[in-house]
Amino acid sequence: MAINPCSPTGSKLEDTDFGYTLAVIGGKYKMIVLYWLNENQPVMRFNELKRCIGTISFKTLSTTLKELEKDQLIIRKEYPQIPPKVEYSLSKRGKSLIPVLDMMCNWGKQHRLK
Repeated sequence: MAINPCSPTGSKLEDTDFGYTLAVIGGKYKMIVLYWLNENQPVMRFNELKRCIGTISFKTLSTTLKELEKDQLIIRKEYPQIPPKVEYSLSKRGKSLIPVLDMMCNWGKQHRLK
């Protein structure tokens, strides 16, 4: 049995380290956005992300990017020009999640039923 379990019995999930991690990367598109930002470093623009993901609406992508920025996983850089130019990139904190996403991908590769 683990000495320091990630989600101890009797704890509220949102009060645990595991719950925090799930809150930060949970949702349908957050991990996908992080994946594409990592694959297309150093920066991507909104429409590039939209094209890569394909199935996401403009509103959902906008909301997802705002949440990732609020959680300090991505950096949003806006240039004062017309038309507006905004670039997104992974923050240091966001880059620290990439090994976790890679492990999830590898797990899926090994365990997906074919």
